[in-house]
Amino acid sequence: MADSRIFGHTSKMIGKALDVSVRRHNLIAGNIANMDTIGFKPSDLDFNDTLKRVMKEDEPESLDKTHIKHLSADNEDRFAMNGKNSEEVDIYHLDSVNIDTQMMNLMENNIKYRSTTEMLLRKIQMLNYSIDEGGK
Repeated sequence: MADSRIFGHTSKMIGKALDVSVRRHNLIAGNIANMDTIGFKPSDLDFNDTLKRVMKEDEPESLDKTHIKHLSADNEDRFAMNGKNSEEVDIYHLDSVNIDTQMMNLMENNIKYRSTTEMLLRKIQMLNYSIDEGGK
């Protein structure tokens, strides 16, 4: 963010929480997509542990660019999808992914994403209210 005095630690945390939520959504969607794949091991990440790990990392001072319109991909490993197996897998059967569990995980992740987005919107509304000098 441009000025930490305006946006503060809360905005950084909200942004990182949204990033983690998107990564978890991709993992869950991959689990559902591979539901009929023999030997597929479903994976998931713990939202709270991942967010704590990401919050401890320092923000880079600058981004390296290879072209004026490109951003560097140095930060892609920050949210590595090294998830844990969420269920025991029998490689001889097609039922390695429990659709009920995956849909429950998807719904839980959706609720976290929506509530985090609501926090960001409220933060922006507070800034907007302050800019408007409290409604005069």
